[in-house]
Amino acid sequence: MKRALYHHTRSKAIASAPHPADQDPMILDLHRLPILETQRLRLEPLTVAAAGDLYPLMGDPEVMAFWDVAEIDDLDLVVQIVWAQVERMEDGLDVHWAIRTLDGGAFLGVCDLSDIDRWHRRAEIGFMLGRDAWGHGYAQEAMRNVIAFAGANGLRRLAARTHLGNRRSDVLLQKLGFSEEGLLRGHILKDGERRDCRLFGLLL
Repeated sequence: MKRALYHHTRSKAIASAPHPADQDPMILDLHRLPILETQRLRLEPLTVAAAGDLYPLMGDPEVMAFWDVAEIDDLDLVVQIVWAQVERMEDGLDVHWAIRTLDGGAFLGVCDLSDIDRWHRRAEIGFMLGRDAWGHGYAQEAMRNVIAFAGANGLRRLAARTHLGNRRSDVLLQKLGFSEEGLLRGHILKDGERRDCRLFGLLL
């Protein structure tokens, strides 16, 4: 759907800063994450063991067409990326889930709340599904649960970013209640070309 897949630092920054006394603390405890279930799906907190499932998706040019990086055909690199995501979960900066079918446990993709800012109670959402899972409403079903989880745990604003031309994700975000808020011109450099990105936001 959106953006870079890993971060180079593990700084805690404002995301873990204490709240002023006159603010209610967020409920969200990233060290005790629940498994989320929908009618058809099971969202499990991401572990490094999921790297093998994620590898085929990240090597698919169609799946990666609207991400900030090109497809990846190196399993070791995918493992490193997932390790970095798990570390950010441990630092309280992100939540990443593996999306599996409730019946059978088939791996469909991943989704996340990233760049969690506890001070301002906001985060960014993202999702990636394999091509076999497209067109079945899985992304919408999963993200409705993620949005509900975010609101129940104290977040009050969610943001999302899509590459210009990613109509599938734009439509999905609008179905989820997001409003388009702006355009970042030349925001991403990919395959030697600068790409524009749309910004979306949702107040909870």
